[in-house]
Parts: sequence; C-alpha cells; structure tokens
Amino acid sequence: MKLIQRVSVFLCVMLATLNTSAQKTKVDGVVGVVGDYVILDSDIDKTFIELKQQGVDTKEVTRCQMLGKLLEDKLYAHQAIQDSIKVTDAEVNQKLDEQLDYAKQQLGSIDKVVEFYKKSSEQDLRSELFEVIKSNKLTSEMQKKIVDEVTITPEEVRDFFKKMPKEDLPVFGAEMELAQIVVKPEISKEAKQAVIDQLKGFKKDVLENGASFYTKAVLYSEDPGSKNSGGYYKMNRKTQFVKEFKDVAFSLNEGEISEPFETEFGFHIIQVDKIKGQDIELRHIVISPKPSADAVKAAKEKAEKIRTRILNKELSFSDAARQFSDEKETKNDGGVLTNPKTQGTRFELTKMDPSVYGLVANLKDGEISYPVTDEDRTGAKFYKIMTVTNRFEEHTADYANDYIRLKELALKEKQLKAIAKWSEEKIKETHIKINGEYRDCTFTNNWLKK
Repeated sequence: MKLIQRVSVFLCVMLATLNTSAQKTKVDGVVGVVGDYVILDSDIDKTFIELKQQGVDTKEVTRCQMLGKLLEDKLYAHQAIQDSIKVTDAEVNQKLDEQLDYAKQQLGSIDKVVEFYKKSSEQDLRSELFEVIKSNKLTSEMQKKIVDEVTITPEEVRDFFKKMPKEDLPVFGAEMELAQIVVKPEISKEAKQAVIDQLKGFKKDVLENGASFYTKAVLYSEDPGSKNSGGYYKMNRKTQFVKEFKDVAFSLNEGEISEPFETEFGFHIIQVDKIKGQDIELRHIVISPKPSADAVKAAKEKAEKIRTRILNKELSFSDAARQFSDEKETKNDGGVLTNPKTQGTRFELTKMDPSVYGLVANLKDGEISYPVTDEDRTGAKFYKIMTVTNRFEEHTADYANDYIRLKELALKEKQLKAIAKWSEEKIKETHIKINGEYRDCTFTNNWLKK
C-alpha cells in the first residue's frame, strides 16, 4: 500500500550529487547565463550523472547537447518568474522536507545525512537543495503553462492526417479491448472485529504499559511504504492520502492515538508525534482483515457460476459485470478495462502485462477465461474472469478507427511547435551568454543569437 508517493528518482539523485556539485563549483567556471541563472561547467557533469543514475543511455549525448538542455530549463525558470508564476516557499519546503525525511529514514538521522553528503551543516544542505527544487518547479510550471494553452480541433487532426505522406503513416501494433468480472471473497464481521480488537490492544499497550508504537508498526503494519520506519509519515492537507486517513489525522492532538478506523486499505490506528503549523508528523499501523478459506472457495465458485451463465446465454458479459462484479471502477462500464497508460480502452499486445496477455492471448471470440486469482493494490486476493471484446490487427493508421491516437500525435506536434515558437521569442528578449569553447557548439535553438 502507498498512502503517499515515494520521493521522486530525480530528487533522490539530485541529493546524492549535491556534494559533487558543491566541490566542483569552487574551481569550475561559468559556461552559460540565462537571465539571472548561471550554469557552471560542473552542472553539465552533474546532469550526466543524474541521467545515468536513472538508467538513461548518454553515450551519444554531447556536452553541447547537455548544455542546450540546461539552457532550456533555465529559460523556462527565468520566464516563469517574469510571468509571475508562483512557486511558494511552502511548496518548496514541503518537497525539501519529504526529501530529507526519506534520507533520514535511510541513514538514521539528519546529522548522518549531513555527514554523508559532506555538508558543513543541515542549513547548508537545505539551502542548496532548496534552490534546486525551486528551479525545477518553476521549469515544470512554465512548461505546463505553454502546453496547457494548446488545444486541437477535429479539423486540425484531419489536416494532420491528410498531410502525412502514406509512407510516413504510423503503424499501430495488434491491440485488444478487454473486459473482466471480479469476485472478491467476503470478509466476515468476525474477521473485521478481530482486527479492530487487535489494534485496540496495541493502543492500550502503548498508553497503559509504555509499549513502543514504532516497534508495533515494524512488527505488525501491512504498509510496506512505512512499516520499516515505524509507520512514519509527514503530511499536510495537500498531501495525497485517502480522505478518511486525513480526516482522522487532522482531528488528533499531539501525542494522541486514534481509535481504529477503516479505509480501502484496511483498518488503521494513528499516533500523532508532532504538529508543526500545517504539517503533521505521525505513525500508523494498518492491518487488512483476511477472508476465511471457505470465503475464498465460495468466491471461486461464484465466478465459475457467473461464467457458466454467460456461456449459456442467460446474460451477456457486460450485464453480468454490472450485476455481479465487485470492481467498482469497471462494473458500470460492463467490465471494460481502461489502459492506464493511454486512458483509452485498447491494449497493445507487445506492451500488455505478461500475466494478462497469458490469460487472454489465446481466447477466441466469445470465449471467457476460467477464474484466476489476482490481487489488488492492498495485496488482497480475488478471482476474475476475462474476455476479449474486440481485436485490432497490426495496421497502418486509419483516420476513422484510430482517431484518438492520431489526435494525440497531432496535439503533440502542435505543442512542440508552440514550445519552439515560444523559445524563439523568449531567447530574443532574454539576456543569454555562452562562454568559452561552448560558443563553438551547434545548438538546436539560437542560444548564440547569430
């Protein structure tokens, strides 16, 4: 279970390279200036390190190309300030605290984090990371503003398609549209009450006997994102937690432990450690009630009966999904699955989850898979039956059948043109300077204003 997203790979890598950057800035020179932003030679080295840490192959990337990317980022950040795009210190500090909290969880204490990255003090570390995060946030907000203002009409999509030479038309791989019916084992009242009683026992042991909430979270919590740190999270009203969790957390006083309460992830108790303005530091324990063996068996039998009724033409797959499926996200659509990557209903075979592909690849039209087990994001197991509702063989793009995909391509092209036009205009009116050997670079953009 993930009640909060983990710290981004980019920021983790940025923290890991701060020491490298700080040491080099003492001796390297300024290679570029964009507005008030300065780019050092070491910034290019650092960016190569970051990309390699993220698994990006940089063998064919030149230092000139990397400088061009950094110039673009600084142009976005500079113009964001000119356009009065607001990135508050509170937003930056929240990201900064999340970053340092993650580092503390890995190393044990803030002192060890400071020592590990060879900073003179926590404030030194915070100051440098603050500027990195703020610049990145300004860049992303400016980019978002540019592309968000770009829209596309059906006529533009049609023109995009007509102007494309036949030999350049995209080829889309074989695809399927899928539907499923989910049957979850019933959780008994007794199983739920047993978990509630267990959590109440934890609370009593902490309050009356001085037991450690931290230790109980490590031993018993089923949240893999926090159990190793004793159930620790830091949050505010904007943090991405489920509503029920936030409502309880913000109703507690410092040092207080909640009564057990339920979310989609199971039953929780929360202990608030500290309240700092709008931020709360807390620990929690979550346990999900488990179905009995008889309940699991009954779920499988129910799925088998549903499958038999559909095959016997007693009802359609879509009607059965609306009537019997326990998956609220799909049941009202007749069990039709949405591709999370495209938000459409088609799944390209070469990019399909192998476990799903193995289940549906050999199904013929009208066939339904036998019940198989799967699990949701909390790890709770269920049974599902699946069918293929439509097939699309590998084909060259067709306007009528592939309109949504063509619209995405056309919009992307229009957005790129808008960014190119925006960059061209802003480069002309912004103070930009390239120094030394980098003046011999061949850039995509006119950074040298020749």
